[in-house]
Amino acid sequence: MPDQNYTVERKEDDFGGRYFIRLAADAEAEMTYRRTGDHVIVVDHTFTPPAFRGRNIAQQLMEKLVADMGEEGTKVHPLCSFAVVQFRRHPEWSGLLAE
Repeated sequence: MPDQNYTVERKEDDFGGRYFIRLAADAEAEMTYRRTGDHVIVVDHTFTPPAFRGRNIAQQLMEKLVADMGEEGTKVHPLCSFAVVQFRRHPEWSGLLAE
């Protein structure tokens, strides 16, 4: 199935948040993060339901997170394997990496 642009939504509280895409009535893809200090987040989980994999859905979540954190001046510590790999593949995001 060809890639499709989905609407990425964000929910956040004082401790962290998540980016998600509603895929069907009972299915969501999500990327979660937690705040570890002022202007630093840890991306700790990414999930796409098996029936929806291979459509670059997680990539769309990642790109929205990177865009938002860049605008907000927030650094990112990628912890989940998907986020780690994406930061390696996109050296242009290195300025967002938390030290």
